[in-house]
Amino acid sequence: MSILLSNFLEGIATVLRIGLTLYMYIIIAHAILSWVNPDPYNPIVRLIHQITEPVLYRIRRLIPTNFGGIDFAPLIVLLIIIFLQNFLVQTLFQLARQI
Repeated sequence: MSILLSNFLEGIATVLRIGLTLYMYIIIAHAILSWVNPDPYNPIVRLIHQITEPVLYRIRRLIPTNFGGIDFAPLIVLLIIIFLQNFLVQTLFQLARQI
């Protein structure tokens, strides 16, 4: 039974790590797109906007992130992702190893 729980926790940690890394790249793409004037009707631009804007909106609502015309919300989200990868994912891996 402990082997199943250990493998389950390791699987969750792996999927979470991959998901957070993927979202980090999408946030970076969103930030790069904000520097240029992309076609708002491009399906890729719309997809990136739809995926990132709900999280960025919540950050912007909680914390004033616009200083001098620069939006720091993507940077805050990236820091949160890095924290989750170093704290939550590593904790799940360590729990899986201890079981």
